[in-house]
Amino acid sequence: MNFDDKKIIKQRRRLRIRKNILGTLSRPRLSLHFSEKHIYAQCIDDNHGRTLVYRSTVAKNGVPVAKPTADGAVTFGKIFGEAALEAGIGEVVFDRGTKRYHGKVKAFADSVRNTGVRF
Repeated sequence: MNFDDKKIIKQRRRLRIRKNILGTLSRPRLSLHFSEKHIYAQCIDDNHGRTLVYRSTVAKNGVPVAKPTADGAVTFGKIFGEAALEAGIGEVVFDRGTKRYHGKVKAFADSVRNTGVRF
């Protein structure tokens, strides 16, 4: 299987997941992305096309917040959950992207749940 086939399969998986997930103002979509160096998460209101809360592990003042591992996902999940609660978001729809729900994705989701945000 070449790279183009993998890319098409990933796009199909993303569309299959996203056709059933819609974020609203009362229950926004929690989108999660892991790169090789960082973690990005945001709560999105799809009806108005606005990002309500955004956090990433991009370093501030040269000090990284967390690495994109399972332990880093737990730390980052606590940070993101607290930011969501500060913004008044208590309930979200989880969008895992193209990743399976295990490992660092599950660790992030469990950590956000422990802060009080409901899925």
